[in-house]
Amino acid sequence: MVNKNVLRKLSNQELEVYLKEGNRFVPEAVQFAFEILEERGRVFNEQEKTAVQQLIQRKQEAEEAKFTEERELWKDHITEDTNAIKLFPRDLILLAGGLLGTIPGALLLGLNFVKLKKYGAAILTFIFGIVFLPIQNFLVPLIYKESTQGFFTYRKSPEFFMAAVGALILLVLWVLFTPKKLPYRAASYILPGIICLIMLAIIINYPEWFSGYLLVSFAK
Repeated sequence: MVNKNVLRKLSNQELEVYLKEGNRFVPEAVQFAFEILEERGRVFNEQEKTAVQQLIQRKQEAEEAKFTEERELWKDHITEDTNAIKLFPRDLILLAGGLLGTIPGALLLGLNFVKLKKYGAAILTFIFGIVFLPIQNFLVPLIYKESTQGFFTYRKSPEFFMAAVGALILLVLWVLFTPKKLPYRAASYILPGIICLIMLAIIINYPEWFSGYLLVSFAK
């Protein structure tokens, strides 16, 4: 957000820099500089006015293109194209990571990276999935202890918060290490289903190992 009053403190010579081609100022700043100079009596001919407006328009288009590019990086490029590589879907990984913890989510994501021959990313993801469990078990009771509130809802509980953090980190790992704008087909759900069922069985039989998990909090 550009503060016009800040620009008013600049001299005319400094404001003129905002109107020069190739400057790095945002379009709003260029517009404000133009308006302030006009208020101070600077007379622009039609050619100069056109040049300023074209400069602003190009900057706005560049900002929109950058925003679109960044949004594409976070977009899930799942497709039905039979020529696309098969990977476990991102939504499935995030769902598994949120409900059953980072271990199944990281396992599925790591297998994707193995298929993409990104072995370093796969190892990092596997390690994260395991390491996040004790961190989660440590932080959840600590948050309860340090909180000044006397109660929590499931949607605002430390368990929900940590589950969301784990899923978010899995999403960041996907974006960082999956080739940009890579179209992919959904791989079979059989293996993810087996992994999730095994994980669910472990959680049910050994809830003390997963004290910080959202599912375990439901049984408390």
